[in-house]
Amino acid sequence: MTQTNKLAVCRFNHEVIEAGNREAFDQLVAVNFINRSAAPGVPDDRESLWRTFDRLLRPAFSGLTVTIEEQVAERDWVTTRKRITGMHSGTLMGIAPTGLTVTIEVIDMVRLENGQYVEHWGMNTLSNVIAQLQQTQIPS
Repeated sequence: MTQTNKLAVCRFNHEVIEAGNREAFDQLVAVNFINRSAAPGVPDDRESLWRTFDRLLRPAFSGLTVTIEEQVAERDWVTTRKRITGMHSGTLMGIAPTGLTVTIEVIDMVRLENGQYVEHWGMNTLSNVIAQLQQTQIPS
């Protein structure tokens, strides 16, 4: 089971985050999914997870790639340390494209049932990336 779960997480990272494949997302994320790391007041459901990639990351960063550095699996849990890299070629939270290559460091813990994500906890450096991009903006 642990190897199957690790493969599902790898598939999610490559087919959903990199490729933006909605069909793969629907196969890999349970309808009752909950994101335990969502900020207070922010939706923590399945569609909110999809929007993070479809409306935030993929439009802002072209050529998204995910590099999985390490994975540990036990029972129905998979913990992954990874890097998401892309070029800032679209607007991100009001920040105009800079053309810079950015890297978001991520540690995710995912609980799976029947090969689908049902719970997620995670930490990432997106806020650091946003701060760096804001510093590169030329005042008008």
